Amino acid sequence: MKKTLALLIFTSAVFSAQQFTKQDSLKGSNTEFRNFWDVKKYEISVEPKFADQSVSGTNKITFEILKDVKNPVFQIDLQQPMNYKIIGSDTKSYSSKREGDFIFITAKKNYKKGETHSFTIQFSGNPVVAKNAPWDGGWVFKKDAQGNPWMSVAQEGIGASVWLPSKDLWSDEPDNGMIMKIITPKDLVGVGNGRLIAQKSEKDKKVYTWEVKNPINLYSIVPNVGKYVNFKETYAGEKGALDLDYWVLDYNLEKAQKQFQQVKPMMKAFEHWFGPYPFYEDSYKLIETPYLGMEHQSGVGYGNNYENGYLGRDLSGTGVGLNWDFIIIHESGHEWFANNITAKDKADMWIHEGFTNYSETLFVEDFMGKAAAEKYLVGIRKNIRNDGPIIGPYGVAKSGSSDMYYKGANMIHTIRQVINNDEKFRQILRGLNKDFYHQTVTTKQVEDYISKKSGIDFSTVFDQYLRTTKIPTLEYSQTGNTLKYRYTQIVKDLKLPLRINGNQEINPTENWQTVTLASGDPVKLDENYYIYYSQQK
Repeated sequence: MKKTLALLIFTSAVFSAQQFTKQDSLKGSNTEFRNFWDVKKYEISVEPKFADQSVSGTNKITFEILKDVKNPVFQIDLQQPMNYKIIGSDTKSYSSKREGDFIFITAKKNYKKGETHSFTIQFSGNPVVAKNAPWDGGWVFKKDAQGNPWMSVAQEGIGASVWLPSKDLWSDEPDNGMIMKIITPKDLVGVGNGRLIAQKSEKDKKVYTWEVKNPINLYSIVPNVGKYVNFKETYAGEKGALDLDYWVLDYNLEKAQKQFQQVKPMMKAFEHWFGPYPFYEDSYKLIETPYLGMEHQSGVGYGNNYENGYLGRDLSGTGVGLNWDFIIIHESGHEWFANNITAKDKADMWIHEGFTNYSETLFVEDFMGKAAAEKYLVGIRKNIRNDGPIIGPYGVAKSGSSDMYYKGANMIHTIRQVINNDEKFRQILRGLNKDFYHQTVTTKQVEDYISKKSGIDFSTVFDQYLRTTKIPTLEYSQTGNTLKYRYTQIVKDLKLPLRINGNQEINPTENWQTVTLASGDPVKLDENYYIYYSQQK
């Protein structure tokens, strides 16, 4: 049996105990009701109402036909208990029915490849309210500290279809972006993704129109309503002047003006490591939210109480994380990994979280130096649980273990050690963001890219850390200047060379080997590799 096949079987076995339903497959797969059409643009109007915790509006979905089809059935996602009505279509004859969280529209006509069409769907109702945003997602209806209504939605896990009729599939982003009109009471402000292109009053209401020109992942499309004020600054970036746009509750303006001074150093670090900010056309925004934060594209959600660390704590336990605001850094890192490069399937969510978690280390390296960065990276290992594979089951909208964060970052750092050339490593990160610019990708594409560009076959390293819970263990013993060593807890034929004593390379396998050291001093082991060391008697 080939190694790759064996690992796939292993991964499948881990998830076999989970029972998935038809609804799971409809939610997570590119079904026969989805695979013949590609979303080009969303044009949304939305009005959240605080008094009864309701949301209503419309969404015009413009799409292109990908292949010739006869009397096709379109799957539109809209979670219960939201209601819908089709109020516009260039298909004159059609029928629709609802099954659970899905609307199926049967067109009584034929379509040809390359044609462009649209549906306009009205929606209304009381959407799922988040129990613990952003982790347990849904709409958030809160009051700010002064008693004003404050509304938003956190939907990465639950999906944008918790309120928005849409094609709620990570692999299909609207190629031509979106327009979103947010309708608010006259004394509140509506803030969305992209740029504010219009604002008007209508009787006792206001309408704020926002435009995104770039493709956008669906869970990033978020209306925010509150008593916001705005301030701006400009960053001289790699692609020119980038406007930094901040929307915060009015009574937090002074705090925000101080805390958000971290944005420019963050942008400098990330453009150095990852390449230009991916959405110059849509600006960069921080928007204060009634929950901790989220990586909403060109409208990053911020709720970290204007303090450093993660709600005042250092997730690494080293003290390093108290020198910067975790939410500003982490959620902004997602602009490159999650928003620029998006996983096609939620099972590959590590592409978002592993690289973004590592972006914290890279920011620290730029901000505080390499020693502090390595200290932080090693410190976050205490959060790794090794409770399941990082890659989840495909086709059912399920992610893998939360180890995708800390273990994912440590895997990337380990790969960096093997490459042993920081400039080449940096160019690989920049290359990922350039060559997969505004694209959805698979794990295999990312794996193959890193191996090709580094000139090193990392396939077994990815298998080890993404598809198993085993951590390579170097067993060793030293007698004088002779070191005896081998790996345990590894996938077959793992290729993970190590450096010892600073610059001496060894290539451990499952079999015992020996090497002569320059002296009989105790061997110096490198903690930058995410492996265990076990000295034998």
